[in-house]
Amino acid sequence: MQKPRPTAGFFILRRFSCTFRAHLWQNPPIMTPGARLKAVLDILDKIDHSRIPMDGTVGDYMRFRRYIGSKDRAEIVERLYNMVRAKARLNWWMDHLSAPDTNRARVILWMMLGENVDGARLEKMFNGGKYDPEELNDDELKLIRAATGHTMNHPDMPEAIRVECPPQHEDALRALWGTDFAAEMEAMLTSAPLDLRVNLLATDRDAVRASLAKDGVEVDDAPLCPWTLRARSKAFLSKTKAFTKGHVEIQDEGSQLIAYLCDAKPGAQVLDYCAGAGGKTLALINAMQVERRPKGRIVAMDLEEARLERARPRFRRAHASDIIEIRPLSDERHRKWLRRQKETFDVVLTDVPCSGTGTWRRNPDTRWRAFGPSLDALVQTQAEILDKVAGAVKPGGRLVYATCSILPRENEDQINAFLARHPDFEIWPIAEAVPDMGDKLAATPGGPFMRLSPRRHNTDGFFAAILRRKTT
Repeated sequence: MQKPRPTAGFFILRRFSCTFRAHLWQNPPIMTPGARLKAVLDILDKIDHSRIPMDGTVGDYMRFRRYIGSKDRAEIVERLYNMVRAKARLNWWMDHLSAPDTNRARVILWMMLGENVDGARLEKMFNGGKYDPEELNDDELKLIRAATGHTMNHPDMPEAIRVECPPQHEDALRALWGTDFAAEMEAMLTSAPLDLRVNLLATDRDAVRASLAKDGVEVDDAPLCPWTLRARSKAFLSKTKAFTKGHVEIQDEGSQLIAYLCDAKPGAQVLDYCAGAGGKTLALINAMQVERRPKGRIVAMDLEEARLERARPRFRRAHASDIIEIRPLSDERHRKWLRRQKETFDVVLTDVPCSGTGTWRRNPDTRWRAFGPSLDALVQTQAEILDKVAGAVKPGGRLVYATCSILPRENEDQINAFLARHPDFEIWPIAEAVPDMGDKLAATPGGPFMRLSPRRHNTDGFFAAILRRKTT
């Protein structure tokens, strides 16, 4: 039997349905306060059971819920990150008020102590509606009464709890910062600014600033790195002309300064040993261009071939492929090639795997959960990397060691151990190696190493040492 042909009305209804779905996609309905709170609770539960960092869990949740509009998404994510930044304090309050050990209790405490929401408003959010959290139970109502009138910080709260310092790092960080310990840790509880790297192969800072302004994004020159811009507020860059043309990428100013310390001249031979997805590689090229033409050679190596493959389109988009040679360390041929490179490179950059403790304000969950190797294993890997690349540095050349860690074991201690094994290298004090800004970057005035922190520089926490191979 032949199937009946669709009528004209069928096509009209289908067209209306498609149009309506497209309208919802472009103009998603605004969520109620309770629905946003329900999303926070859902994501917190997923984070508790996830083996991946928080940003991946949040990204997966949002990816499968495209109906959540950008404003709602921003509020949900901001609340989540602020709650995780306050984890130690919230847990202290849970104990102090004998609260039930649930994410609902944590959300209640955050809303009251962190966002100053009163109990009456909370009861309206926890209303048991279709998209809202279930109604408050007796224990939760008791918690609201107990928390009323309090603020996040309590006079009896220990300092380490108040500044969210993990117990295993407290002694080392107190020794590092001394009387500045609390101020440095508090600065790591703030949100990071949005920093941009200008592609000097295609444009300059002034032109990018003007282009972004036309697209509604206001930026200023960053205070330290000469090719960095800093957005005045949160911004969506993906649809701006500057971003789509490859004239700008997102990168923390501290990360860009590591490339600046390399002082890679036009025509230089450079090895970027832990190149990853290529951010610092592209920053290196900014120093190696002459009239927007790259001069020299950069060899980009990394153990994870997939990360280097993701870098290829970035290099093409930046018009930098001509001088970048990709050699994944997963291939034995490239490892053998590296062993043959004796005194070859003017600059060797090793942005080594590390604990990432300097990125706590961007990745607050890593303060409390380790997602990679142990600190002991990382320290051993860092030492092995330094030993592998040392022979490739020319006499008089630079070996730049960098981490996004604030821990001395991965930084000063690692450099001192390397120098004991390699007497043919010496520390090149940062004030001498980068005379135009060395003292601004040093841990102390005249100090030998770069130490950046959110408190002093409004960057992530970075460490870098410049080592020079002796000529005699």
